[in-house]
Amino acid sequence: MKTRIISGICMVPLLILVYLGSYWLAALCIFIGFVGVREFFQGFEHMGIHPSYKIAYISLFLLYLIHGLWPGENILILGWLALSVILSNLYLFNIEHREPADAMATITGIVYIIFFSYHFVLVDTCGEYSVMIWMVLLCAFGSDIFAYFTGVFLGKHKMAPHLSPKKTWEGAVGGVIGSAVLCGLFGWFLIRPLFIHCLIIGLIGSPISMCGDLTASAYKRKMGIKDYGNLIPGHGGIMDRFDSCLFVAPFVYYYIAIVLVHFQLGV
Repeated sequence: MKTRIISGICMVPLLILVYLGSYWLAALCIFIGFVGVREFFQGFEHMGIHPSYKIAYISLFLLYLIHGLWPGENILILGWLALSVILSNLYLFNIEHREPADAMATITGIVYIIFFSYHFVLVDTCGEYSVMIWMVLLCAFGSDIFAYFTGVFLGKHKMAPHLSPKKTWEGAVGGVIGSAVLCGLFGWFLIRPLFIHCLIIGLIGSPISMCGDLTASAYKRKMGIKDYGNLIPGHGGIMDRFDSCLFVAPFVYYYIAIVLVHFQLGV
């Protein structure tokens, strides 16, 4: 536990990049995408599957090039997504050395890690709602912390013993409550007109965060690895630390885009 706490403190400077936003946040997401997809692909290689690093890195470069040159042009993002899938399938054309699993693993890495982490940047571009980027961190890390300590002291019933043996239903409930409380406090003191929305995001975002964590665990179990990497002592790799954020960031962005902007239920 001591190592995890120290490592968590060492990650605090990353919060500065989130606070600064704009290109600083984009740089952080590029780093997460680059390192995360490498860790993910190395896990596949442990299974004898060989995704294309080159295609993933090209996709990462193109995505943030589009963001830098044509911000807000979502039609170009859709084009980027289609191109990434096409390139990943073309990778299969070397049929003597490639298998369908190689192409599918490439597509999965690009969408799951590069595209999902890009939603941090999308939240940051939401104008008056960009402050809600902190909802992603409060849901993901708040849920994880409260679930961990609730599970340690009260946990009895295993939630997913084959995926994550230490997770309990009691811990999950504690995580949801903790996430809702943190998001609610953030909304009440900093963006009071959005207080109810912050509570809703906290309540729904916590289970989504847990699903992100369990999804990453499921991949690890099938890959036969304990951690995705060793970049962060006590936590593993980038994927081990940000796996839950990869699910929460899209949820927060689409909640803003659909509920607050499209249906105009915000401020």
